[in-house]
Amino acid sequence: MAEATSPIIELKDIDVTFKEADRTVKAVKDVNLQVNKGDIYGIVGYSGAGKSTLVRVINQLQRQSKGTVTVSGQNLGNLSGKNLRQARTKIGMIFQHFNLMNERTIGDNVLFPLLLGSKLTRKEKQAKVDELLDLVGLADKKNDYPAQLSGGQKQRVAIARALANDPEILISDEATSALDPKTTGAILELLKHLNETLGLTVVLITHEMQAVKAICNKVAVMQSGEIIERGDLLTIFSNPTEQLTKEFIETSSQIDSALANVVEQATVQNLGAGEQLVVLSYAGDSTEAPLIAQLYEKFHVTPNILFGNVEILQNTPVGTLGLVLSGVGDAVETALAYVAQQGVHVRRINVAEYRAELARKAAANNEEATV
Repeated sequence: MAEATSPIIELKDIDVTFKEADRTVKAVKDVNLQVNKGDIYGIVGYSGAGKSTLVRVINQLQRQSKGTVTVSGQNLGNLSGKNLRQARTKIGMIFQHFNLMNERTIGDNVLFPLLLGSKLTRKEKQAKVDELLDLVGLADKKNDYPAQLSGGQKQRVAIARALANDPEILISDEATSALDPKTTGAILELLKHLNETLGLTVVLITHEMQAVKAICNKVAVMQSGEIIERGDLLTIFSNPTEQLTKEFIETSSQIDSALANVVEQATVQNLGAGEQLVVLSYAGDSTEAPLIAQLYEKFHVTPNILFGNVEILQNTPVGTLGLVLSGVGDAVETALAYVAQQGVHVRRINVAEYRAELARKAAANNEEATV
């Protein structure tokens, strides 16, 4: 990942308010955000969280009701007309549905942004198109039409087109949401490659924490128009503070599905005195300590491992372990206090409450599906 240095995007005190016939909707509320040059910055949230509205403020496709937007040291709120259009050329954007022109060839789709305002000669423009198609792995598709391409190939064309004016920033607004997992992975790897080779700053808008985890170095979580949590990727994943962030992380790490299976086991539903179902989350040096062996050696607590996962985030191992601990008296609580002192996050699971919550969510989803 390209080295993050000075701020390239600064949003200060941003509000976006829409007035409807009988009400006022505040889509973005008092948001402050700084993206450094070279970041791959993920903004994650469910539909309606305000994340797409927020990023449209960055290139002033959506004007803020309050606050300032500074990109590459320039206050975009002070610009209009030709000056704003010129500033926007340094901010590329790709979308979920590609927005290609079906009646034009792939080469002409990439060429389109260069038809107005570019000082390149006709020959130089064609060379630029060839260069960009080669960069995204579609050099042999120049004379094809969008209908002849797969979804992943169409998104690669959209990326090439977004790079035509040599932008410093690329905004990806749910650009992988319509793609299958394998193709999504390939597009994310392409964005990471562009970040590393071109020094391109990427702002990734998504509702999938898995995408954030794959390539981002920073992340902000949005809910109801506000940023509720932000930080570097490793800190957010190893020590989330907000419930929504925890839910996103559990989904991306498949903790929630593993727990849902575990709590249906009869042995887990009938834990006795001195037994506790826990999920341990740990990062860095904590993954190297023989904690499980120490639980028995130091506290005579027996661990029964139910599920586990270890992955590498920003060159740091991050792991999750679900287990039932068994001991006499307060041995389990003493052991968990020791584990927490080693920098491991301890989550105690009340099986009855967790099953009840799963039932409530299932009922809510069924009700929503029938509306």
